[in-house]
Amino acid sequence: MDKAFVYSEGCSFEPAGEGVKRKILAYGEQLMAVEVHFEEGAVGLLHNHPHTQLSYVLEGEFEFEIGGVKNIVKKGDTLYKHPNVIHGCRCLKKGVLLDIFTPYREDFIK
Repeated sequence: MDKAFVYSEGCSFEPAGEGVKRKILAYGEQLMAVEVHFEEGAVGLLHNHPHTQLSYVLEGEFEFEIGGVKNIVKKGDTLYKHPNVIHGCRCLKKGVLLDIFTPYREDFIK
């Protein structure tokens, strides 16, 4: 993509699990931003990937598990996930995450 400006209105949501949807925002080969919306009770299944990931909680409350450690996070909190570490979450209060990946998630691009 490598566009200098990416407008949210021009980005469509895609399903990312039961009660979870995401939209791909700006990205290039080395970096990607993804907005992920969760309904209360929705689960981001435990998984891992070779990308470094930073998550910023824009809204809501989540119970995250990263590398076997569980913590509750809310608006304004950030999480760092090393490559290949197992992680996932459960949404406690309807929320939105901003996920940043490096390099970009080729598997998210169709």
